[in-house]
Amino acid sequence: MNGPAQLFDLLGMGSVQRAGVALLVGSIGLPVVGVAIVGLDIIPVRFAMMHVALLGAAVGMLTGWDPALCGLLACAVAGAGITPLARTPETLSGAMGLLMSSAVAAALLVLAVAGVNASAAFSLLWGSILAVRVQDVVVLAVLAVVVPALFWWRRRDLALLLHDRELALVSGVAAGRLTLILLVLIAVAVAGAIRLTGALLVDALTLLPALAARRLGRSLISIIVWAVGIGVAVNSVGFVLALAFDLPPGPVLVLTAGAVAFAAHLIPERRTFSWHAFDH
Repeated sequence: MNGPAQLFDLLGMGSVQRAGVALLVGSIGLPVVGVAIVGLDIIPVRFAMMHVALLGAAVGMLTGWDPALCGLLACAVAGAGITPLARTPETLSGAMGLLMSSAVAAALLVLAVAGVNASAAFSLLWGSILAVRVQDVVVLAVLAVVVPALFWWRRRDLALLLHDRELALVSGVAAGRLTLILLVLIAVAVAGAIRLTGALLVDALTLLPALAARRLGRSLISIIVWAVGIGVAVNSVGFVLALAFDLPPGPVLVLTAGAVAFAAHLIPERRTFSWHAFDH
């Protein structure tokens, strides 16, 4: 365990400060993306995008481009590419399965043909919050502005879409265009979160705050406020605990967020969630 003096020394390090900023800005945009993931019922999206990021990293290593950037771009293209298959929740879930299997097969093929060290490509998926770069912080900062702004600007349409796609269509919502935007943002956000916690622990930044917020909020805006508040709180506390007890940050962040999500689900539900409250 690090004492107060050692903890302050750690907090004074550039890499730790950069990681803290990345977590803070990530805790603003990524939990809102989690609300969209839960609303669209595409929780397996993180596994699909994990494999797409691997494919992008493999292509980057083959071409000499930045593997992390290639992984991010590959996820954005994949998110847009599956939009035509997203007419129903069932077809969207099927599209995720197709994307996941195709991406990992293509990644392994690229790695084999190019003779690239597979372990180097897979290292992108493990993430390291203390190795986060300035460009990673920039991506998360952009998401922290764009995602909440989109949900505020189109809150009624998004609320309808996340509640019931068919209802959104008959209400005149441009469901196809909004779904495209959401899927691209989700894909980019998941890829950005992978850089912080690794693919297997990305739920700490996306799903777990959103799941807790869905239990506590009564409207789309209140859910978003709860999600961001929970995200900022649990990730700040988890990060400090990891530093104080000299533990790997990723698992600590997930366990902290998971404890809050579990506690939220122990609270008795006060009223039925209604889409009529979404546009307030």
